[in-house]
Amino acid sequence: MTTELAHEPDAQRYTLRVDGALASVLDYRVLGDAIAFTRTFTTPPYRGGGLAGELVAYAVDDVENTSERRIVPSCWYVAEWFDRHPDRRELLDPRTV
Repeated sequence: MTTELAHEPDAQRYTLRVDGALASVLDYRVLGDAIAFTRTFTTPPYRGGGLAGELVAYAVDDVENTSERRIVPSCWYVAEWFDRHPDRRELLDPRTV
C-alpha cells in the first residue's frame, strides 16, 4: 500500500491517496491571517485506518512550515485531533480557543 499526501492550493484542500485512489480530503478556507480547516472526509473503504489523522497532521505541519497563519478548527474531527495533540495547540487561532 502506497500513500501520497499532497496540498492542492487551487482546490483549497489537502489530500491523501492510497495506491493512486483518493482516500481522504481536508478542505480549508483562508481567512486573512488564519486558515479554517472546514471538512475532513475519508471514503468508506478507507475509514478506521488512521488516514484522516495522518492527513490532518500533514496539513498542520504544512501550515506551520509555510506560513504564519493560525488554524481555526471548524471541522469536529480537526478539533478532536487538537484535543489529542495538545502540544500542537499553539498553532490554533487564539480567537477560537
